[in-house]
Amino acid sequence: MEKRKIKLEKERIMPHVEELTMESMPYAQIQRGTFLIATPDIESGIFFRGVILICEHNPNGSFGLLLNKSLALELPEEIVNLNALNNPHVGIRAGGPVQTNQMMLLHNSEKIPHQTLKICDEVFLGGDLQFLQDSLSDENGPHINLCFGYAGWASGQLEREFLDGHWFLHPASSKHIFYTSTDKLWQTLLREMGGKYASISMIPEDLTVN
Repeated sequence: MEKRKIKLEKERIMPHVEELTMESMPYAQIQRGTFLIATPDIESGIFFRGVILICEHNPNGSFGLLLNKSLALELPEEIVNLNALNNPHVGIRAGGPVQTNQMMLLHNSEKIPHQTLKICDEVFLGGDLQFLQDSLSDENGPHINLCFGYAGWASGQLEREFLDGHWFLHPASSKHIFYTSTDKLWQTLLREMGGKYASISMIPEDLTVN
């Protein structure tokens, strides 16, 4: 994969946003803290068998982070010094096809509530450069995903995609965001949903292989 230099803001990687409380969620409701799970109707591209965490959904549109597409990048040392990387819980993800040169932090640290947006229990979005560097150098640091790019939808677009059969919905959890292997996340969620979803999880990626 071609390596790319990443342009980042040093003072703030994710702008301050007001935290809202997430209420109990039926599986058919799209809101912050929802997993979008790609259906077999998505047959190719970055969203093929993708799992997206919805980080905001309102009448103006939606945005989320793709969780199960790993990424190999060359990162600026002033942002991420790999020689000082002591935290074993760091992942680099292709967050989506929009603004792929920008990075957002998805983590389970409750230490900087004034900088972060709570997505669901023990899952937060945001943090400045100091938080990032402290987290990377701490061997007992938080689970943290460096997400490059994001997925975005205009007003009403995501609802139409859902009604057209492109996505399954499931409540998000820190367990699956930080502890489930990225290459097993799509299948694991469908198996947990049971029934027809469990059957879909067993469909091979390449249908020409018997």
